[in-house]
Amino acid sequence: MPRKTIVVALGGNALLRRSDPMTVEAQRANVRVAAQALAPLAEEHALVLAHGNGPQVGLLALQAAAFRDVEPYPLDVLGAQTQGMIAYMLEQELGNLVPYEKRIATILTMVRVDPADPAFADPTKFVGPVYPQAEAERLAAEKGWVFKPDGDLWRRVVASPEPQQIFEIDAIRWLIEKGAVVICTGGGGIPTMYRQGDERTLVGVEAVIDKDLASELLARTLGADLFVMATDAEGVYADWRTPEQRLLGWVTPEDLAAYEFAAGSMGPKVEAATRFVRATGNRAAIGRLEDIGAIVDGAAGTNVVARLPES
Repeated sequence: MPRKTIVVALGGNALLRRSDPMTVEAQRANVRVAAQALAPLAEEHALVLAHGNGPQVGLLALQAAAFRDVEPYPLDVLGAQTQGMIAYMLEQELGNLVPYEKRIATILTMVRVDPADPAFADPTKFVGPVYPQAEAERLAAEKGWVFKPDGDLWRRVVASPEPQQIFEIDAIRWLIEKGAVVICTGGGGIPTMYRQGDERTLVGVEAVIDKDLASELLARTLGADLFVMATDAEGVYADWRTPEQRLLGWVTPEDLAAYEFAAGSMGPKVEAATRFVRATGNRAAIGRLEDIGAIVDGAAGTNVVARLPES
């Protein structure tokens, strides 16, 4: 098979399953499984790894809420922390499997967002723990946070602006050219913007960038041959949870536009795949991490292409 540049976005639930305790041991065990699936790709292709961080940021937020002597760290700092934590485990477990001379490097990645993005006017992304209404109102008045109902309780919401630019893209390209496996853009990247009136000074932002859209920007900017979103689902299903549900195998962006997908789960992945295919003409795929080899071969998952292959 010809050598390809492949960007694989590992979903947070692919690294920490919903039923798992949020311990280091559980995360490392799942990362080890991921590394076993990814190691063959690292030897055959130029491999770039992105990853989710939802469960990990949630855990850090809970820990911060339990210690009241220090103000909770802002979301950009929490994002940086999780990039380092998850990438450390990925580097180590993948490094234990690939040849010694194969280099693996993590890039702490900042992603620029637009301060005029309409998402800042209507925060929708849940972060952190849930609170009774009275406590949520107190925190809203004290810290200026925005809360919305999450079931019977209340939870903080933050903006989820569109990713605009990956600041470290040149360094990422350089490492790929040198043959390294690159881990970057974790958790959608660290949300960053230029200080108002000063386009030389960067500041962090209390926001969460969608990891699928940020990974798509990464894959598109790199001109990747293949963009894979690895999750815990076999692929994209039409008519999900109905008697007519069926796995979509090879589809075009136009085919996907005929369906509706949940905004909190498969919707962003479908949107990211559609953007990548329309921008590059190359293939995007969504499927299970354990099927990654077959997905690369086009034999598993949902494969999104500009034109369907002739039968």
